[in-house]
Amino acid sequence: MDLATPITELEGFRFDKKLREGLQKLGLETVDDLLSHFPRRYEDRSKFPPFPNQPTDEAVSVHGIVTDASQRFGKNRRRFFEAVVEPPEESVLGNKIVCRWFNMPFMHKLIVSGHEVIFFGKPKMSGRRLVMDHPDYEIINEETGGSYLDAHMGRIVPIYGLASGVGQKALRGMVFSVLECLRDDEITDWLPPGSMENQPSRADAIRKIHYPDTMEEKCSVERYLALEEFTKLQLILLEKKRNFLAQGGRVHCGPGSLLEQYLDALPFDPTGAQSRVIGEIRADLDSEKPMSRLLQGDVGAGKTLVAAAAILLVLEAGFDAALMAPTQILAEQHFLSFQKWFEPLGLSVKLRTGSKNSETGELPLFSSGSEFGTLTIGTHALIHNKDGFENELGLVVIDEQHKFGVQQRQSLIDQGDSPDVLVMTATPIPRTLTLSFYGDLDVSILDELPAGRGKIITGIRLTTQTDKAVSFLKDQLEEGRQLYIVYPLIDESEKLKAGAATDEFEAWKKRLPDYSCDLLHGRMSSEEKEAVMEGFRSGQIQVLVSTTVIEVGVDVPNANVMLIYNAERFGLAQLHQLRGRIGRGEHKSYCVLMCDPENAEARERLKILEETRDGFRIAEEDLKQRGPGEVLGTQQSGLPDLSFTDFLGDTHLVNHARQIATVMLEG
Repeated sequence: MDLATPITELEGFRFDKKLREGLQKLGLETVDDLLSHFPRRYEDRSKFPPFPNQPTDEAVSVHGIVTDASQRFGKNRRRFFEAVVEPPEESVLGNKIVCRWFNMPFMHKLIVSGHEVIFFGKPKMSGRRLVMDHPDYEIINEETGGSYLDAHMGRIVPIYGLASGVGQKALRGMVFSVLECLRDDEITDWLPPGSMENQPSRADAIRKIHYPDTMEEKCSVERYLALEEFTKLQLILLEKKRNFLAQGGRVHCGPGSLLEQYLDALPFDPTGAQSRVIGEIRADLDSEKPMSRLLQGDVGAGKTLVAAAAILLVLEAGFDAALMAPTQILAEQHFLSFQKWFEPLGLSVKLRTGSKNSETGELPLFSSGSEFGTLTIGTHALIHNKDGFENELGLVVIDEQHKFGVQQRQSLIDQGDSPDVLVMTATPIPRTLTLSFYGDLDVSILDELPAGRGKIITGIRLTTQTDKAVSFLKDQLEEGRQLYIVYPLIDESEKLKAGAATDEFEAWKKRLPDYSCDLLHGRMSSEEKEAVMEGFRSGQIQVLVSTTVIEVGVDVPNANVMLIYNAERFGLAQLHQLRGRIGRGEHKSYCVLMCDPENAEARERLKILEETRDGFRIAEEDLKQRGPGEVLGTQQSGLPDLSFTDFLGDTHLVNHARQIATVMLEG
C-alpha cells in the first residue's frame, strides 16, 4: 500500500455502490485523500466512569454485559430494538441501562444476550428507566482479544464529516486500517526541518491528527499541519505574484492636470489617508510593473474618490478605464457620481449593465470626443462587452471584488493588454485573512474617515419594542429626515423565525400613514429597483423598507435612521456595512438593532457595534466569534479549501508561513 492506492482496494471492507458514491462525494479516492480527510471533532472515549445509575450531561462510555435483547413496539406500533445492559462487576449488580434503536430492525442480528459490549452515549431517564438512544457500540469478542483499543472505543475517537452512503464507523475503520498498514516512509516530510519547535515528522502528525493519545497532542499536530497548509497557500500566492510581475506592464499615468482640477473642485480636502493611497497608486501607474492592488477602506472612508483619482490619471494618458460593480444599483450610483465629477473635465462616461446601455439613450451620455480615454461603468455585463473599448484598456477597477468569481474578474482584465488592476472592498478584512487570501496583491488601507460626517448612535432593542420605535421614527420624519427599515428575508419563511420585508411593508404603511413608504428587494426587476432608489434619493420616498440589497452603493445623505430587524441573524461585519448607509450627511444618525427577545446571547454578541465604528476592530471580533469560514462567506478566491481555518486568526503562524514560503521560493 502507498498513498496512491485506491481506497476501494482496501481489504476487509465491502464497497457497494452507495459507499462508492458517498466516498466520491467526499472527494475520497486514494489513501492520500483518506488520510487528508481530517476529523471535524473528537469524542473522548478513553475513560470508563462507574456504571451510571442516573442521567449525565455528557456522553459516557459504558462497559457491560447484554442480559436481554429483543424487538419492542411502542406507541402507534412504532417498532424499536432494545438491549438491557448490566455491569460486569458484581459489586454494582442491580444497575442497568437500556440501549434503544428506532427504525433499525436489523440490530437484533448484531447484538444478542451474553455479548460483552462497550456503548458510548448520553444516559437519560425515560419513565423510570435509564436509557441511551442510538449509542455507538463495539462488541468485545475473540477477534479484538478483549481489548478496547481499536478504532472506535477506549481512546480519543475521531468524528468525520460524512456523505450519504458513508457511515461513521466504516470511514473510521478505513482510516484506522490504513494507519496500521502504511509505513511511515510512505509519508514524506514537507516542511523544512526546524520550521517549528518540537517539530514532529509528517507521518507522526498524520497518525496523531486521526488518533491522538491526548487532546494536547491533537492541538500540537494540528498546529504543525496548519503551518504546512498555510505555507503551501503562501507559495501559491507568491508564485502568482511573481508570474504576474514577470508579464511586465506599461505606464498608464498621465501628467496629472485632470486630477489637480478634480481635487481643486472638491468642496473638501481629501483625508491624509486618501492622499497617501492616491500617491501609492500613482506610483504604480507610472511604473512599467503591472499594478495589482487591493484598496481596503472602512465604510465611508472615501474609496470612490481614490478610484476616481486613479481613473483620471489613466484617462489623461489616453487609455480607457473600466469600473465593474456587483449590482445594478451600485453601478448606476457610480455612474451618476462620476458623471457629476467628470462632466466639467470634458470626459466621457458610459454605463453598461444587463438592462441598460447609456449609448442607447436610456441614460444620458456626454462625450467630448477629446484625446482623453473613456470610463465605462457596469455590472457583469462588462465581461460580455462585445463592442470592446474605444481605446486600449489601461485600468480595471473592481468594486466589492469579493462578490465576483476569479474567472469573472480575469475575463474583464483579459480585454486589455496588461492593464493595471485596482480591486476595492468596503468590508474591512483582518490582517491575517488579508495575508492569507490576498497575499499576491499590494494592499492600501484607508484608515481615516473624512471630516464632516454625522455622528452615528447605535443601540440594541427588542422586536417587541416596535411601538416605541415608531414614535421615534415619526419624530425624525417630522424633522425632514429619511429612514431605512431592513429585514433579513424577502418573504415569510416557515423554517426561519425572522421578519420579511414584503410582509412587514404593509404594516409599516399603516404605522406611518402620513409618509411615503416603498419597498426594495433583490427579486424586483432592475427598472423597479432604480425607480425606487431614484424616488428615495430625490426625497419623494421617505421610508424605505428593504432587504440587504442596500448593503453597498446607496448614498443618501438625508437618510439618518436605520432599523435592522432580527439583527441577530447577521454577522457583525455585515451589520457594520448596513450601518454605513447612514451617517453620510451632517445630521446625527441612529442605527437600531432590533433583536429577538429570546436570544440574549446574540444581543451580547452585538454589543461591540454600540461601542465602536472601527470596521477593522469589528472585523477582528467577527473573526473571533464566527471563525474564518463564515467571515469569508461567499468569497471566491480561487485558492484551495483550507482544513485548519481556525488558525487563520493566528497572526504569528500566518506570518511564519509567509516567511517559510519566501525562503523556499527564493531557494
